[in-house]
Amino acid sequence: MNALLLSAWFGHLRILQILVNSGAKIHCENKDGLTLLHCAAQGGHVPVLAFIMEDLEDVALDQADKLGRTAFHRAAEHGQLDALDFLVGSGCDHSIKDKEGNTALHLAAGRGHVAVLQQLVDFGLDLEERNAEGLTALHAAAEGTHPDCVQLLLGAGSSVDALTQKKLSCLHYAALGGSEDVSRALILAGGCTNVADHQGASPLHLAVRHNFPALVKLFINAHSDLDATDNRQQTPLHLAAEHAWQDIAEMLLVAGVDLTLTDKDHLSCRDSSDPSGKSLTFKQDHRPETQQLRSVLWQLASRRLRRGEWKKLACTWGFTEAHICAIEQQWTGTRSYQEHGHRMLLIWLHGVAMAGENPSKALFEGLVAIGRRDLA
Repeated sequence: MNALLLSAWFGHLRILQILVNSGAKIHCENKDGLTLLHCAAQGGHVPVLAFIMEDLEDVALDQADKLGRTAFHRAAEHGQLDALDFLVGSGCDHSIKDKEGNTALHLAAGRGHVAVLQQLVDFGLDLEERNAEGLTALHAAAEGTHPDCVQLLLGAGSSVDALTQKKLSCLHYAALGGSEDVSRALILAGGCTNVADHQGASPLHLAVRHNFPALVKLFINAHSDLDATDNRQQTPLHLAAEHAWQDIAEMLLVAGVDLTLTDKDHLSCRDSSDPSGKSLTFKQDHRPETQQLRSVLWQLASRRLRRGEWKKLACTWGFTEAHICAIEQQWTGTRSYQEHGHRMLLIWLHGVAMAGENPSKALFEGLVAIGRRDLA
């Protein structure tokens, strides 16, 4: 950065004029290829931009830096709305892409500059233009976890289910960033939660893998396929067990009991227009009315049930192999079956309560079914 570039960078018009009048070379650039125009546009210094365009000769309006970005790109990337308007008024090319295939729309969306993004949309830039990796501006906004930009682009008509070259949807990027707000906006706009990327992973897989419990709950309530497998034949439950994410494993187990161990038609009772605020919760049950029953379950698991009997009970109640495997991977040790049994019984109790069944009757029948009428 020489003195001339620095004066443009910081918006010191008078210094710039003195240097130019003293013979400074105006066609200079730094090691990144930034020119006077880039420096002034990035800082949003409109008076400097006006001086460069009106008083200096042979200034290339659309000259690219070493990333392939023009002054128009730089203004969009840094949220400089006035500079953007000036450059448009000067006749710059809106459609130029940088070396990664990004338009100004991608850069503004990825950085979360809502006002600039709105202006670019108003200019008529193509919302579905892809960069080199196949990302649209909506992908960029989702990746940057900018819910306001996501809402703006959705309102302008961006495709919510556009896929990149690696088959990543906008919801995949929202899941990678752990953003509930972005994910909720995309779901409400009709985004599919069951799209598989190039590794076979759904957004739910990614939310589990990166340990975002609130996002997992959101995807469950949005009717994500809990049994979907990736290219390693792993379901979200397998991933939770593999990484020992206990809260998420329990959440998936409870959702499995509610959605598959009872009746999948229960899904139709849920309001799909709003994936938030559901009655399904994953908090531990501390209600006074269940205290005695919970005490009985603990006694059963820790003192009464023999090794392996909790699995027989689980199978009687419809738990799958994946459910049982996930529970078993949470504890190890010679007497870990007691913890396994207690965890299974609490999950079962939650499912019974959600279904509105009589837990005492169901427990009695379950114990009889495994040949423990004495305990029943």
